[in-house]
Parts: sequence; structure tokens; C-alpha cells
Amino acid sequence: MLLQAPAPRLILASASTARRALLHAAGLQFECMPADIDEAAIKVAIRAGGGAAADAALALADAKAATIADPDALIIGCDQILVCDDVWFDKPATLDDARDALRRLRGRPHMLVTATICRRAGASVWQHVATPLLTMRAFSDAFLDAYVAAEGAALLRSVGAYRVEGAGMHLFDAVDGEHSAILGLPMTALLGFLRACGLVLT
Repeated sequence: MLLQAPAPRLILASASTARRALLHAAGLQFECMPADIDEAAIKVAIRAGGGAAADAALALADAKAATIADPDALIIGCDQILVCDDVWFDKPATLDDARDALRRLRGRPHMLVTATICRRAGASVWQHVATPLLTMRAFSDAFLDAYVAAEGAALLRSVGAYRVEGAGMHLFDAVDGEHSAILGLPMTALLGFLRACGLVLT
């Protein structure tokens, strides 16, 4: 059953396989056009100006969506920043970086500041920020080594060096927040907006 209106076309400005899977699971038809922006420069500028992680995540999501020049489409831009004790984490570049990040998060709570923006005809028409809170358990070094070896390069695609949809669930004592928001795209809020604007049937 088609739940979606034929227009406008829907474009996801992200290369995330998790976000694509969430949209597919909801029965939505969309195109995927990954955006190439200087994320580090945007984060540095916002942090230097006293901005919060939510400001940076929204700016990054908007910048990604703005790279798609299609006035007839509704474009979804997303970004997620992991914050632990006011430190903003980046995706690990190597498995050693991933191991170091997991050691720093071990036994502590952290927040996933998850921003979503929709743009149409060159303007932002909707935005949302979700803030799931996750607490890692105090796992052993032996578990950490086994986990990194099992997950391998997959750890480099996540800001926290984990996939809660996979073996990463072994890392946690507590998870508070919508599962889809943890994966990078808060579907309850997004679908509410798509219904409000007539793209999804009410």
C-alpha cells in the first residue's frame, strides 16, 4: 500500500545506511543524495561563537540539505553530535580512535543530539532536535578488545563507535529515547511533519 503522495519527491541528503533503512521501513519512496560539506569547519565556528551542540547539529543538517539544488523536492538533512561532559565527539578515523572513544564513554552517560531539517525551494520549512540519553556499562578491557575485533570497520561509521542496531547493544546499561532518533532520524516527528504538509496520508 502506498502511503505517500506522488509529489513532492523526497530526497535524503545523507549516506547513512541506518537512515535509509528507517525511511524504507516506513514505506517511503525517496532518493539518496549524500552531501559533501566541511563539517569540522562548521563545528569549530559554532563552538567558537558559544553555540551549543544543538546549534551545530542543526547547522550541519541544514548545510547538507542546502547542497541539493532541486526546487521541486522536499529535502531531508540530518546530523548527530555525541556529547559527553561537554565534549563533542567525532567519528573515529581508525580502530585505535574507536577504542579510545569507547574507553572515554565507558561507565558514563552521553547524549546523542540528533537534528533533522527539511528544506523546499531553497528554504528551511521544518526542523527538529531529539536528545536521546544513553549510559554505557563499565565493560572490561577484554570485552572492549573482543567488541572492536568483532565490529571492525563498522565502528568508523558511527560517532560513538557503536551500532545500537547491532552488537553495540552489549555496551549499554540504559537507553532513553526513540530508537530511530538514536539511529540518526527521529521518525515519529518526521512522519508527523510529512503528514502535516500532505506528503504522507493522514
